[in-house]
Amino acid sequence: MNRRNMLYGTAAAVAGLAGATVAWWKFQPHQVEVAAPAASAAGAIGTGGSASDAFWSLSFDTPDGKNLSMSSFRGKLLLVNFWATWCPPCVEELPLLDYFYQENRDKNLQVLGLAVDQPTAVRNWLQAKPLHFPVGMAGLSGTELSKSLGNIAGSLPFTAVFSASGELLHRKVGKVLPEDLALWAKLV
Repeated sequence: MNRRNMLYGTAAAVAGLAGATVAWWKFQPHQVEVAAPAASAAGAIGTGGSASDAFWSLSFDTPDGKNLSMSSFRGKLLLVNFWATWCPPCVEELPLLDYFYQENRDKNLQVLGLAVDQPTAVRNWLQAKPLHFPVGMAGLSGTELSKSLGNIAGSLPFTAVFSASGELLHRKVGKVLPEDLALWAKLV
């Protein structure tokens, strides 16, 4: 009986350690450099082409109800940041992204925020803390869109960087750091 309890205890400890390792890894920021997302992810946004191609055919409402077409950003390096007002790391990185945009907007670079949130919450947040770059309302479907671009867990914040020709160049899960922005600014 004592040996059986020891075996169960060891199995429970190993399972607990494995679970803690997975949880730790899941919440670490990861950056993956890619030429294109996996083909299986493309279906998540409803086309037979690549997810990157499908992204450029999308449009979103802005918080003030105007239409924001992704195709209008073609020809520029585009940083797309998925965020929400209820996500602390998201709102922490927005001032950095806004400053980066203001410093680089004359260099054929565009930052775009896609809010995975309720329109009222986003409008209220933007009234208190305005941003100089455009924001689109992705709503809950923004999670699926970010997954199709390589954000497997659907975590926030998530940033995707597209070349001027529309190719997905970089993905980052987690808060953007100044080093990330410095690297991406060199792509212009």
